[in-house]
Amino acid sequence: MAGRNSQPGRTSDPLNVNYSRRTSSGRYVNLSRDSLDSEMSGVEFSEYMVHIPPTPDNQPMDPTMRIDPPPISQRVEEQYVSSSLFTGGFNSVTRAHLMDKVIESETNHPQMAGAKGSSCAIQGCDGNVMSDERGKDLLPCECDFKICRDCFIDSVRTGAGICPGCKEPYKNDDLSENSMGPGTQLMSLPSTVGMSKMERRLSLMKSTNRSTNMRSQSVMMRSQTAVDFDHTRWLFETKGTYGYGNAIWPKDGDQKDDESGEPPELLNKPWRPLTRKLKIPAAIISPYRLLIFIRMVVLALFLQWRISNPNEDARWLWLMSIVCELWFAFSWLLDQLPKLCPVNRATDLNVLKEKFETPGPTNPTGKSDLPGIDIFVSTADPEKEPPLVTSNTILSILATDYPVEKLACYVSDDGGALLTFEAMAEAASFANLWVPFCRKHNIEPRNPESYFALKKDPFKNKVRSDFVKDRRRVKREYDEFKVRINGLPDSIRRRSDAYNAREEIKAMKHRRDTAVEDEVLEPLKVSKATWMADGTHWPGTWMVSGPEHSRGDHAGIIQVMLKPPSDDPLNGTKPDDNSPLDFSEFDIRLPMLVYVSREKRPGYDHNKKAGAMNALVRGSAIMSNGPFILNLDCDHYIYNSQAIREGMCFMMDRGGDRICYVQFPQRFEGIDPSDRYANHNTVFFDVNMRALDGLQGPVYVGTGCLFRRTALYGFDPPRSKDHTSCCFGRRKKNANATITSAPEEHRALRMGDSEDEEMNPSLFSKRFGNSNFLIDSIPVAEFQGRPLADHPAVKNGRPPGALTIPRELLDASTVAEAISVISCWYEDKTEWGNRVGWIYGSVTEDVVTGYRMHNRGWRSIYCVTKRDAFRGTAPINLTDRLHQVLRWATGSVEIFFSRNNAFLASPKMKILQRIAYLNVGIYPFTSFFLIVYCFLPALSLFSGQFIVQSLDVTFLVYLLTITLTLCALAILEIKWSGINLEEWWRNEQFWLIGGTSAHFAAVIQGLLKVIAGIEISFTLTSKSSGDENDDEYADLYIIRWSSLMIPPITIMITNLIAIAVGFSRTIYSTIPQWSRLLGGVFFSFWVLAHLYPFAKGLMGRRGRTPTIVFVWSGLIAITISLLWVAISPPAGASGIGGSFQFP
Repeated sequence: MAGRNSQPGRTSDPLNVNYSRRTSSGRYVNLSRDSLDSEMSGVEFSEYMVHIPPTPDNQPMDPTMRIDPPPISQRVEEQYVSSSLFTGGFNSVTRAHLMDKVIESETNHPQMAGAKGSSCAIQGCDGNVMSDERGKDLLPCECDFKICRDCFIDSVRTGAGICPGCKEPYKNDDLSENSMGPGTQLMSLPSTVGMSKMERRLSLMKSTNRSTNMRSQSVMMRSQTAVDFDHTRWLFETKGTYGYGNAIWPKDGDQKDDESGEPPELLNKPWRPLTRKLKIPAAIISPYRLLIFIRMVVLALFLQWRISNPNEDARWLWLMSIVCELWFAFSWLLDQLPKLCPVNRATDLNVLKEKFETPGPTNPTGKSDLPGIDIFVSTADPEKEPPLVTSNTILSILATDYPVEKLACYVSDDGGALLTFEAMAEAASFANLWVPFCRKHNIEPRNPESYFALKKDPFKNKVRSDFVKDRRRVKREYDEFKVRINGLPDSIRRRSDAYNAREEIKAMKHRRDTAVEDEVLEPLKVSKATWMADGTHWPGTWMVSGPEHSRGDHAGIIQVMLKPPSDDPLNGTKPDDNSPLDFSEFDIRLPMLVYVSREKRPGYDHNKKAGAMNALVRGSAIMSNGPFILNLDCDHYIYNSQAIREGMCFMMDRGGDRICYVQFPQRFEGIDPSDRYANHNTVFFDVNMRALDGLQGPVYVGTGCLFRRTALYGFDPPRSKDHTSCCFGRRKKNANATITSAPEEHRALRMGDSEDEEMNPSLFSKRFGNSNFLIDSIPVAEFQGRPLADHPAVKNGRPPGALTIPRELLDASTVAEAISVISCWYEDKTEWGNRVGWIYGSVTEDVVTGYRMHNRGWRSIYCVTKRDAFRGTAPINLTDRLHQVLRWATGSVEIFFSRNNAFLASPKMKILQRIAYLNVGIYPFTSFFLIVYCFLPALSLFSGQFIVQSLDVTFLVYLLTITLTLCALAILEIKWSGINLEEWWRNEQFWLIGGTSAHFAAVIQGLLKVIAGIEISFTLTSKSSGDENDDEYADLYIIRWSSLMIPPITIMITNLIAIAVGFSRTIYSTIPQWSRLLGGVFFSFWVLAHLYPFAKGLMGRRGRTPTIVFVWSGLIAITISLLWVAISPPAGASGIGGSFQFP
């Protein structure tokens, strides 16, 4: 597949893509970009229609621009694109392979890839007629002659546009189904000649809403001042009537006594925000802050006392303890100071619906004015991330409560596996039944595996009489769906074996036919390919790796599993063969679903997950260009169907244009009830993240995050010249420095290279690559992502109704462009991964990406919903949990040794936010001091000394005060965060377990990478497949040895032996030193109490550890302690136990 001559480093040459299409009959049709643009270009808008009903003032109301439906040829083109598998990449032709079928079972939804219409009536053609969203044939001629797309193109090219059926020329004016009704007028759009598709769309949005914007500003001002009376608004929002002379005729007895003359209906509807901040009660937050200050003072006094009162008998022990305590105090300050300003937030979904989806003067039709959202789901290995889990995540996304036409889901398969591809196709097929079922009965959660596993009553609050029948049918269909998913590996293997055997037979026959007599034949080598359901080679990774078909070497792949839905709602039908349930009153459209596997080639650094996410950012910008991006891991599904709406409340509220992302908390399922290893991580998600929300915003944690696309592109926030300085205050820049010469759509696109001028669009190619389509999409995404300009205080807003225009249809050139931007060479000599997109260079790319945004002056929001927004799985096995923490800690060490260190943050980042990021990079280094401190009690008991000279009153008072203030702070944190005491204690326990194991190893690995250049590799966390086992928590008891366990085991054994030695030494001592014994034993028990979950995990399943293990452990401990005392007897003692002597 060769066709592009550019080198990897060249990004300035225009993209040259050749298209090759293979029909179902085996023909290849090659089209150049010119022919594509001429025959299959996007919608060309030459005119549009406006319905202008009469108003009391004989003035037109806000015009509703209606664009003529696209001609049938373009609808056929989109259906063709959605049924084709696009492949291509570096030095290769971009091919569009028309898929007869994508799965073995029959496709039953017209939006799905492989959906078939009737057979083509042209003799000798085995193609199928393309169908519309209801599955009806799309026919270009009035005679309804059935013709497939390829034959139609041939007839237009070679047959002078004559219909093969009626022998009449195809008409150009019979494809429009729109007719002008009474009262409609024609208005012309601005000229779009020479514009790209994205430029045309931006021009259309602005021209469509210019008059709407003027009226919305008038309504907005009147609603705020309540001075002028708006007749049109009053007529719309009330049931008022007009009498002679356009006078207001109030209802009987309805007298208006207010001076402004404003009807009460308007006075009762002031401007309302979408979100509000809920401050922590002063009765909780004030004592909390006071206790922090008190503990800081006590710690300072305690450390000063400790330094000035050394233990002269064991100065080495005293010095070690002082160094550790100083570091612990510093680490506590880094963790505690960002918690000074915690906040809670709430959203109002009713206001969101009223502003964006309710008919009004600026949106008479009530069509959704919400911006589009692209949802990214990433997966890499179907063996460790089971396809059933990913499929359930996809189904929960397709069924989410958000306008269908505004939603697009992209699945990134970084492994390029056919198993994942066909599992996604099966999920798309099952969505035909599952999604309308969820809408009909308001199902929660909309993940079928979780829904059918609910232990609560499924019939609660269900009022429709057919719910039981529908649920029973859907449950049966889902069980069959699971069986098909589980059987895919065997199905693919059997199919591939059969096709490979056929190919081998063909090759052997061909060699026999062409062989020369007496020629020595070499062994026949036939590649073991992996075959798709339509009998063609899979272009991705084969089960038996081959050249250009391995995990690190395969072409880029894009398949539109579900084509974009129609712009208007499409209700289902009564029960029939195709639809077993009654969906006649409910919308059956499905969001667009796209399978993406980026190109991989040897010699390129593909940058793991961050590189895959950046490929999705570029590909989605070409295909749907949603101004917001939600990224989810394959095991994190949407638990609250309205979660996206809640996140959008923040983005669309006043000041929302300065929000780079909305982070949702991570919630987990399948964790043992005791949460032995703190998998829920509630202290971090409910305490630390809420506290950061009161500063500049929470950190990005890798999943469950709603991004603003332009923030990912590396632009500065609007009004960035009035940014926050490093000392809480706001530092004003020169307001006159604003440059007004740039186009309006580019004024909000500013990067930090120059403070005095906007970003020059001519420099975009150096930052974003050589795709003009991608560059043109940037101002469109920025404009669509603006908040609604419905309040005088809303700056950089967009007019209401700007996003109610229909989308443009997909064509082959668009998908081919998307193939080019996911190629392995595209990022060369660009700023992708450096400033643009997900940032490279760290295994925790999420934290670094969020840090870069905060460093440019953006702020983020933490959205905690009443019903959990998303839920996922977490490793409950001790070994998996330690390796997960190791990866996080390793990324933190990398951050500390990189230019992303918070010490180098810009002045735009608040000081407390900087401290929080500094703690992110420093916390793994606490492991050195923590390990030493855990050995100090044992060293104290072995030596008979303690960290202080004696346990006097001063030391005990300081110790008691520090402990009590810590407990009081924990109680107050529990109060304002909502966590419970057990969760707080589990977090403390695992802090020590992780600090003495994974964090220590992470520091070692980080130092090796910095000093010796040794790269770090991490193990992909296994996802639970949800299989039914005898024990739901069987993984909890599995013991897999890891070197990370050595330090905690050593600490436990050493402290146990030290306790026995200490007791033996004190009991047999002439002058027992009970104070030193109690001090050492107390701190040893403190260490062992924290390590208890670790010890429990080592013992495995309860009842399976033989009793003899505990017996021998006790005997060994006693024997070692006696030997220690015998080797080093107490002063003044000549033996052990009086006259007893060892032989």
